[in-house]
Amino acid sequence: MAEGVAPPGLRTDPAGDQEVRSDPAGDQEVRSDPTGDQEVRSDPAGDQEVRSDPAGDQEVRSDPTGDQEVRSDPAGDQEVRSDPTGDQEVRSDPTGDQEVSDVPDAHPDRSSRFLLFGRKKKKDGQTQDQQSCSESHYRIISPTFCYKMSHQRVGKCIIVNNKNFDEKTGMNVRNGTDRDAGELFKCFKSLGFDVCISNDLSCQKMANLLRAVSEEDHSDSSCFACILLSHGEEGMIYGTDGPMPIKTMTSMFRGDMCKSLVGKPKLFFIQACRGSEFDDGIQTDSGPPNDATETDANPRHKIPVEADFLFAYSTVPGYYSWRNPGRGSWFIQALCNVLNEFGKQLEIMQILTQVNYRVATSFESWSEDPRFSEKKQIPCVVSMLTKELYFN
Repeated sequence: MAEGVAPPGLRTDPAGDQEVRSDPAGDQEVRSDPTGDQEVRSDPAGDQEVRSDPAGDQEVRSDPTGDQEVRSDPAGDQEVRSDPTGDQEVRSDPTGDQEVSDVPDAHPDRSSRFLLFGRKKKKDGQTQDQQSCSESHYRIISPTFCYKMSHQRVGKCIIVNNKNFDEKTGMNVRNGTDRDAGELFKCFKSLGFDVCISNDLSCQKMANLLRAVSEEDHSDSSCFACILLSHGEEGMIYGTDGPMPIKTMTSMFRGDMCKSLVGKPKLFFIQACRGSEFDDGIQTDSGPPNDATETDANPRHKIPVEADFLFAYSTVPGYYSWRNPGRGSWFIQALCNVLNEFGKQLEIMQILTQVNYRVATSFESWSEDPRFSEKKQIPCVVSMLTKELYFN
């Protein structure tokens, strides 16, 4: 080849920095990047440049607006756009799936009037999932101020899952509750509990079940948990045949009724409505322990019979509690997510505070009827625990 004559299809850029090759297809130019790390292809449409990523996994397209870069996902099923602020990546959802409508755990069922979404809405109409906290969690732990969790067993966890109700009650089928029960079973099993699920119990059967459990010997157990999934009203929980007072069941585990659980934590998680009010939401801007008195089932020390209970309600008194037929209830979804992530690291009140936050910020209702649109929910924790509780 004669000196100074470029081979066919190759010419030097007048700037002297690049080589310009014609693409065999005839509709692109391929420029070598001065850094030597990339090739820059002109898009046939003339609106974009297509750069090869140095890692070799992606193509990087310049957005015609000049505000974004569009990267192809190595998996091949998403586009990843850089946010102009530099704070986010926005990925396209390849499935295009839509969300399933939620319904309240209350009477009467108004499922035909609601379309609810389990993700937080932004002002531009988009939704975003609640991101979990990745920071390390630090807490000073005093062994004398923690419940003893070194017994032979962690304890029993009873799940009452009421889905179908007698016609006379006027209660509708609680679709989605089986999903809740299944997720709860896995969560509490992973924490070391002996988990038992009972489905569709009448009031009498619920009372009989919990009475039998309260009469068992829990001496080798560290604690006890009970989860009630049903319709409800304030202070009431529904069996398949009607309502009964929640206190009828919880009182069976008082210190004077269940001696083998004296001084041990008794946890009740209740997914049910507590009234018929809606939460409209609001826009926002932005005693020393005695080390010598160990009361873990020690009969020599006197403690209140109502001590060492914790009640975690899905909502505050007087309000609806929301459930999605496909994904389960808002409260149980958040509870299981936090337990899966932090169940063996955080103290129980830290766990439930995170549950409150996720339910409050990640879920919101929407309806064509403005009276039922953009409703919110906040769980409610009532604690009579006398020490900190860790499941590790």
